[in-house]
Amino acid sequence: MTAQPIPDNGGTMRETGWLGWIWFAGIMMIIMGSFNAVEGLVALFRGEYYVVTEEQVLVFDITAWGWITLLIGILVALAGGALMSGAAWARVVAVVLAVVNAVAQLMFVSVHPVWSTIVIALCVTVIWAVVVHGSQAKSMTTTTYEPSRH
Repeated sequence: MTAQPIPDNGGTMRETGWLGWIWFAGIMMIIMGSFNAVEGLVALFRGEYYVVTEEQVLVFDITAWGWITLLIGILVALAGGALMSGAAWARVVAVVLAVVNAVAQLMFVSVHPVWSTIVIALCVTVIWAVVVHGSQAKSMTTTTYEPSRH
């Protein structure tokens, strides 16, 4: 089933549900990126907020982790905005950054297990939405409708 805009009785366009997944993925990426950026800023300015022990998996010191998380957050948010444009390159970048974000959160899971698990689940949902429904995004943004003239 392909997603196509369909006219309603008044001649205006009504979108089918498939475009909703691309918008959902884009909005989720903007939200996740914003949260990651805040997480990174907290690590930079209030490093004592994160309690890291020797047994935890965190690979970098907290300042380096803050910069990495801040950069990933900015890139994820920008990719989310670009994803809503319908561009093919934005879909590729969105999937790559969602994978990078999930792996980064995996390294942070010992510090904040619930939060990291939620973000990883959202990353998987974003990847699914873009891979399964991404091809419809371009056709939805470029299709125009003109009522038939009888």
